[in-house]
Amino acid sequence: MDMPASAVPYFSQWETPEMTLAVVAEGEAALLNDPRWAQSGADTVEEYAHWAANLCGMACLKMILASRGALHPIMTLARAATDFGGYVVSADGASIKGLIYAPFVRMVAERFGLKAEVVTGIEAAHLPVLLSRFPFFMASVHHSIRWPDSEPPSKGGHLVLVTAATPAAVRFHNPSGHQRDTQADVVLPLADFGRFFANRGIAVGF
Repeated sequence: MDMPASAVPYFSQWETPEMTLAVVAEGEAALLNDPRWAQSGADTVEEYAHWAANLCGMACLKMILASRGALHPIMTLARAATDFGGYVVSADGASIKGLIYAPFVRMVAERFGLKAEVVTGIEAAHLPVLLSRFPFFMASVHHSIRWPDSEPPSKGGHLVLVTAATPAAVRFHNPSGHQRDTQADVVLPLADFGRFFANRGIAVGF
């Protein structure tokens, strides 16, 4: 199951990657204490903390764009996605719905020249074929994948960036990993990944 590390830069969905366990324990309030919050491109720390839990998809996009040398603040990406309908914010700003896949696909094509397509009904066993056609797959998994020995209560709801897959294993970057070995170039057996995988996501290429 040995897989070499990817050349894709890693970014967390929080500006300080080590804050995951604090976020798990305290929710968005923990991020009001993130010393790096301004790097997100948010106007205020409150805006950053409110959005950060929704930005796993934008972290994946940030990593994809960084792999070709372009660095974008994560909130800049979120605002672009919102303009296209990838996020829907309630009138009072309290709730954020998304990431919505189809508008996201349109946005990355028009704003960044990426090729992307929504993928549904795909079994984990078919990921090697998909990754032979696209360099990246934003896979919908349960966020508890950071603890791969756990049994997830459901599947989906969180996006990770899959960068390689073989019949034996999957390699991915997890925007909400809680320590280094659950963040960048995580390698899991295909069957274990499948326990968390919701059989959907977004394939992305250049």
